[in-house]
Amino acid sequence: MLTTSNRADRRERISVDPGTQCLLSVPSMRSPLERLPADAFENLLVVSVTRSPTKIERTVREMGGEPSKVGVVPVSGSSINYDGPLWVADVVGPTDLTGINLRFSNAMRHVEPGAGWVVFDNVNVLLMYAQSDSVYQFLSAVISQARSRQARGVYAVVRDAITDETYASVRELFDEEFATDA
Repeated sequence: MLTTSNRADRRERISVDPGTQCLLSVPSMRSPLERLPADAFENLLVVSVTRSPTKIERTVREMGGEPSKVGVVPVSGSSINYDGPLWVADVVGPTDLTGINLRFSNAMRHVEPGAGWVVFDNVNVLLMYAQSDSVYQFLSAVISQARSRQARGVYAVVRDAITDETYASVRELFDEEFATDA
């Protein structure tokens, strides 16, 4: 039986309309998955640059979700060894924005129009490996795909780890902005 953790019960959940793309400021080392409503775990695609599929599966279970309804595009410089219920794409390196976009585009076929969710667990990591204008163009393309499918999008950043100029530039791509300190 799946139960929701006490930690998750206290956390305010994000509520957005279909097609809405939001920028979520999170503390370092926190998962944006903790802020999703329960229905997000019914059809969810996670582009993960900070967590392994095993950790994502654990968080999904803690949040009361069913891992078999969650897909992951792992972005890592290392190989991924996972044999579990999550649907997992081939790993792609964090310097390969084109490859990430390709994996994302292929995975979007599994995101139900008007019902699915898309989560990028940490945009900051992409900014460490690519120029901010390239990340901006990449995010613009990804957001366009999510909007066209009417998927709800949550893109996490650690606000204190990027410059005000970079944040302002990236922020203009999004419909809404949320922040959390816990």
